[in-house]
Amino acid sequence: MMHIRLTIATMILAATAVAMTPASAGAQCTANGAPASCGVPGSVSMTAGRVVRLQMSAGSTSLTAPTTADFDAGSNATTGPTLTVSANAPWALHIRAAAATWTATNTSPGAPARTNKPSSDLEWSTSSSGGFAALTASDASLVTGTATASNATTLYFQTLYDWTLDTPGNYSLSVVLTLTSP
Repeated sequence: MMHIRLTIATMILAATAVAMTPASAGAQCTANGAPASCGVPGSVSMTAGRVVRLQMSAGSTSLTAPTTADFDAGSNATTGPTLTVSANAPWALHIRAAAATWTATNTSPGAPARTNKPSSDLEWSTSSSGGFAALTASDASLVTGTATASNATTLYFQTLYDWTLDTPGNYSLSVVLTLTSP
């Protein structure tokens, strides 16, 4: 079984500040009689900072278990989570592996799990039809956009297999997604 865990590395959030101040210092109002009415002019101001949000349809993805045909082909594919970004300014979403190699756990006596399976054996794309890129420990641009209430992108994975290297075992890899608003 192969499993990846998706982790949100950074979410940049900004608070909104609102302040009410009189239009002129010491403004006051006095009214006499009935009915009485009085008004003092004032103003409000606020600062709206950059606000971004990343939502994932799932925090982890179980990769499709390889078959004989997958080993012969050298890979198989899995549909990952849908990533939805909301932002009030331009934004960028990056992807990287949390480590250079997969974590491997032995499951078969006499055939230890491959402890040096590189993170690049997991490839990613935003298209189910291909254009896959190897996952590395360095940030790669996943998708960028402008201010939006909802920008959804589905993540697709392709796992690479080699008959002579990929021994039985449970393998896992943490994938880090970083959302920024430059």
